[in-house]
Amino acid sequence: MTFERILVLGAGAIGSIYGAFLSRENDVTLIGNKIHVESINSSGLRITGDANETIQVKAEIEIHDIPRKALIILTTKAYDSEKAIKGIKKLFKKDTIVLILQNGLGNEEVVKHVVSDEVKVVRGVTKMAAEFFKPGEINFWNGETVVEPSDASTEIAKILNECGLRARVSEHIDREIWTKLVVNCVVNPLTALFRVRNCEIWGDSLKNVRQEIVSECLRVAEAEGITLNRDIAERMDNRVSSYTNFSSMYQDIVKGKKTEIDFLNGRIVDLGKKHHVPTPFNEALVSFIKFLEGENGIPRRD
Repeated sequence: MTFERILVLGAGAIGSIYGAFLSRENDVTLIGNKIHVESINSSGLRITGDANETIQVKAEIEIHDIPRKALIILTTKAYDSEKAIKGIKKLFKKDTIVLILQNGLGNEEVVKHVVSDEVKVVRGVTKMAAEFFKPGEINFWNGETVVEPSDASTEIAKILNECGLRARVSEHIDREIWTKLVVNCVVNPLTALFRVRNCEIWGDSLKNVRQEIVSECLRVAEAEGITLNRDIAERMDNRVSSYTNFSSMYQDIVKGKKTEIDFLNGRIVDLGKKHHVPTPFNEALVSFIKFLEGENGIPRRD
């Protein structure tokens, strides 16, 4: 299979990086907000970090047409999945493929419910990090993309690798999703609460908190039939403690935007209740982030 066009739906930090790199060898259009789109169309997309270049890539604020043999890469916020897919459902062709590259758990169920059996939905996991603080500019750290097996996945991995984005197909996508979920459940809310970079939450003062969050996640995963490496906390200490980026939840909070907490720690809490697994640390983090989102009715002031 060769994709005639690639549409990146939700061109924020991560989506913009995928679209920019893929545009080197493919017909790509980024779908993003008006200011970001105007900046890209005017001056190109400025990328810094693990690459330093300006890439000319097409950008629009909405999808007007989906040709045959199109790949839709879904990188909206997880809570926008249903709305985003419903908005373009009538444009789908029978051979349209939707690749989900979002944070969180349960995203593909939402998308599959909307599309029914009309198109193929493929779940992927991105291990890249990106910062988006200014329209038309993205700072990023390259990382692996993992895609579940399907008759389109080999081609998806191939085009990503050809464009400089490391990718592979995994027979254990559930484990990949859950591993990233556990990392996000630690990193995202803590960095958002304390307004710091990822590496800054790895001091000894928060060690017990980090370990309790991970322990709750592991117990919930086990109840869901997912077996994860028990040394995940240690591996996070060795790897994530060196990450100097600001998390996506930090970026959402400082911009006064809604976060993906319901698809991260919130999912752990919900599944914990389902299986009668206590999750007090994750529950507390959900409450704290909801407070910062302004759900207490008090206007936020930074």
